[in-house]
Amino acid sequence: MSSSKTQVNGPRQFLAFRLGGLDYALDFDKVQELRPLQALERFSSEGEIISGVVVSRGVIMPIVDMRIAFGPRPPQHDPLTDVIILKLSSCVMGMVVDGVTDIVSLTLEQIEPIAGAGAVDYLVGLGEVDGRRLIVVDIDKLMSIRKIQFGARQAA
Repeated sequence: MSSSKTQVNGPRQFLAFRLGGLDYALDFDKVQELRPLQALERFSSEGEIISGVVVSRGVIMPIVDMRIAFGPRPPQHDPLTDVIILKLSSCVMGMVVDGVTDIVSLTLEQIEPIAGAGAVDYLVGLGEVDGRRLIVVDIDKLMSIRKIQFGARQAA
């Protein structure tokens, strides 16, 4: 068995985090660093989901509050609120979550497709680690900006 085949089929590391009472996981290779929300210097704030622009180690980046994007509750910062600094294919940005829990290892065989989620391209599937179910997301696709074509939205 070649080493590249082992790497594809072997376990990969994922960062597990909580958001709106659910457990999620993203590819650990996309994580640049973890920071407490209070440790970031905010110098601009706008909108609801884009909660502003921050500086982390001299890098200016947008910060997205996923707590608002994934639920209607207002953001309440507590000591467990974390920011995951992501190194995406298109940029570096921060993502505010309820809290980072741990780093887990999953093989591709351990990630099951989510029934009925075929149209949602950022959902990779469901993984299970130690009896805990994780929603595995493709963070590049989740954070990409999509243009909505005119007329694509229809009135209900």
